[in-house]
Formats: sequence, structure tokens, C-alpha cells
Amino acid sequence: MAMTLYELAGADPAQRFSPYCWRTRFALAHKGLEVEAAPWRFTEGHRLAFSGQALVPVLVDGDTVLSDSWAIAEWLEAHHPQPSLFRGAAATTRFINAWADAVLHPALARLILLDVHDCLAPADQAYFRTSREARFGQTLEAVQAGRDQDVHAFRKILQPLRMTLAAQPWLGGEAPGYADYIVLGSLQWARCVSEFRLLAKDDPVFGWRTRGFALFGGLAMAAKGYEP
Repeated sequence: MAMTLYELAGADPAQRFSPYCWRTRFALAHKGLEVEAAPWRFTEGHRLAFSGQALVPVLVDGDTVLSDSWAIAEWLEAHHPQPSLFRGAAATTRFINAWADAVLHPALARLILLDVHDCLAPADQAYFRTSREARFGQTLEAVQAGRDQDVHAFRKILQPLRMTLAAQPWLGGEAPGYADYIVLGSLQWARCVSEFRLLAKDDPVFGWRTRGFALFGGLAMAAKGYEP
């Protein structure tokens, strides 16, 4: 029986854009595991009551219910060990996970926050606007208004990726791993909701992202979204 993955969706149920859900999508594909995807929206927390919390991703495998993308990755590694997601570098990968959450996502949000809002169903739009404007202390329009300048700061914080990719083809080394999927999930978040160009085409990160989005038969590029 296939696993079920509850994923954040926009007004269009085919528009699945959560960076955390994409981490899990990549991880499942890496393990060669089949999954049935179930759309979930911000105002549908009650549908996840069975998981003991109200956020996605939630992965259901028989009687096992898992939430939190990192916990899911650890469980997949323990129960489906080959091919490895971490390749012996779980501690280092955890740092990438924290860096993406604490540094990459806040910078990226300033470039796409209003675009996220615009893809949502009306009830979700009201929730999203209220919660995110409280978080940022500004209207969504004000947060995103400076993105033509803010994108330069965003590109600068990617310099550690460029330095790593100058020495090896993937963040995971000679082959892609969960470190790659963490950051690819963040960039897929943007691709799924926004036409805004994040990267220059001559940026090594652009080439790495292109290769990453082509993994697993073009899993990421086949999803509803825009040209990256």
C-alpha cells in the first residue's frame, strides 16, 4: 500500500508549494518509495487532528503517522536505509536544515510573500495576510515591494552554496542527498508560486538547481509552477 503525504496546496489543488513538503517529496523519491499526495490548506488544521498537530508535511504509512520534515527524513533513513539520504553526514545535514529555516527562508519570503498569498483560496488568503503581516510588521505589499533590490542580498547569502558547488557537483558530495533536497525544496517553493527571477543564469546555483529539478524524472519541474 502506498504512503500518503499531506501537502500544502493553493486554491488550485495541483499547486503544492511548501518547502518542507518538497523536502519530503524529494526524500521519498530518493528512496524510490511511492506516495499518494493529499492536498491540504492553511485553514484545514482539523484534517490533521489524527497526527496530534496541525502542520504539514504529514506522512502516513500504515499505522505510522509522522510530521515534521526532518523527523520524516530520519524515519525514512531508519526504515528504508538504502539509498542513504545522509550518507554518513546527518549532523552536517542538520546544519543545512537549520540554515535554510533561519537564513534562507526569511530572505526568500521577502521576494515571494505576496505571490504566495495570491495563489491561495480566499479563506486561506485572510489567514495568511493576518498571520504574516503580524510576523513581518508590514503589509504583504510592503514586504515584497523592495524585491528588485532585496534579491541582491538574497543572492549573496547563497555564496556558501557556490563555494561548495565549486568543489563538488552536489551539496551531498558526488551524488545528491538530503542537504540538496532541503535547499531545492526552498527554491521550489518560489518556483511554484512566483514568476520572479531569483538567480542569474550564469550563477552556478542556477545550474545546480536545474540539475536538481531534473532529478527523479523531472519531479520538481513537472509540478505546477513557473519557469525558474
